[in-house]
Amino acid sequence: MPHSHSSAPRDRLAGVRLARGASPWLLPTVATAAVSLTRARRSGRWAAVAVPATALAAGMLWFFRDPEREIAQGRVISPADGVVQSIMPWKDGRTRVAIFMSPLNVHVNRAPLAGTVTSVEHIPGGFVPAFNKESENNERVVWHFDTELGDIEMVQIAGAVARRIVPYVPQGTKVEQGERIGLIRFGSRVDIYLPEGIDVDVEVGQATTAGVTRLDRA
Repeated sequence: MPHSHSSAPRDRLAGVRLARGASPWLLPTVATAAVSLTRARRSGRWAAVAVPATALAAGMLWFFRDPEREIAQGRVISPADGVVQSIMPWKDGRTRVAIFMSPLNVHVNRAPLAGTVTSVEHIPGGFVPAFNKESENNERVVWHFDTELGDIEMVQIAGAVARRIVPYVPQGTKVEQGERIGLIRFGSRVDIYLPEGIDVDVEVGQATTAGVTRLDRA
């Protein structure tokens, strides 16, 4: 499977492989849960804190999980876990595939093709729910990849809760297909623009898995 030292996850907790960029959120949550559990043995007040704190820590561990994947074969593979929200022809001949990521999905995004990152642009914006049409004006990071199919554009869009997008690789980096390239914290959306002449092989409502689901028709 393609692997890059620059984008491999570095965080681990209790044997769980975690996404890079998880520590600022996860460590305080786990620390609070640990302290409250320790003190709950002597105090009913701390016991009341321990239950929600432990549940929140478990939820954070689940959210920031970063499982290994057997990368699929295909010209274009899904950059995100989620559900296909829309498939829209674009004026320039491209087709936009929008993938909605709920808080239950893995939120590590992967390169849809092998190539060179030619641009990583952060664009400030709002934080309306990612399934809302107005989310196109949300906080986002626009990626461009120079690939065998030409320029490929991918957009990470922050949602109502996701207010931090963490790119893993800078402009100029050569990436393998399926390589980890970034993280969106909490519910969000990823759009990918397929070049003219590439037929889409997914449907609206279909579940996708980053690095596994093929987006183009062979």
